[in-house]
Amino acid sequence: MLEIIREPWPWYVAGPLIGLTVPILLIIGNKSFGISSSLRHICAACIPSNISFFKYDWKKESWNLFFVFGIFIGGFIAAYFLTNPNPVEIAPELSEKLATYGITDHTGLVPSQLFSWESLLTLRGFIMMVVGGFLVGFGTRYAGGCTSGHAIMGLSNLQWPSLVATICFMIGGFVMSLLILPYILSL
Repeated sequence: MLEIIREPWPWYVAGPLIGLTVPILLIIGNKSFGISSSLRHICAACIPSNISFFKYDWKKESWNLFFVFGIFIGGFIAAYFLTNPNPVEIAPELSEKLATYGITDHTGLVPSQLFSWESLLTLRGFIMMVVGGFLVGFGTRYAGGCTSGHAIMGLSNLQWPSLVATICFMIGGFVMSLLILPYILSL
């Protein structure tokens, strides 16, 4: 049983399981799924101020905080107890391409040449982690939600803004991975 949990699940199993969160949340309590709103709930609970954006009854959405906490705990358990000792399997062509940028370590979940404390002090690492993190946060706020909220919950509810946001997420991902990322990796 433990081997089933350790291995990657095929799309036809994982996809429907993720998709089932939508009807379950709607049936259980007419709740909408999204992760980025939990930061607003945490700020509303912890930051006493007169900022109108944080003045609402965040306790009605506390279930979302438990959901995010469960994701955190699940990630911790997976990272420390269910790790696969083998290097991450990637296509040989991609491995060769990444090697031209100096990325050769595939033993962790992410390449240590890009995501480490040492890398943070380089221009490439700063752009990848700090600037990238800011852009993700800004884009999430600007789009009115994250990819999980729009692509999973919004599309299943046939919301037009979620379709537009998801298309923009996809275009942005293609532009980033095909045009901008090679330039950043060459720094």
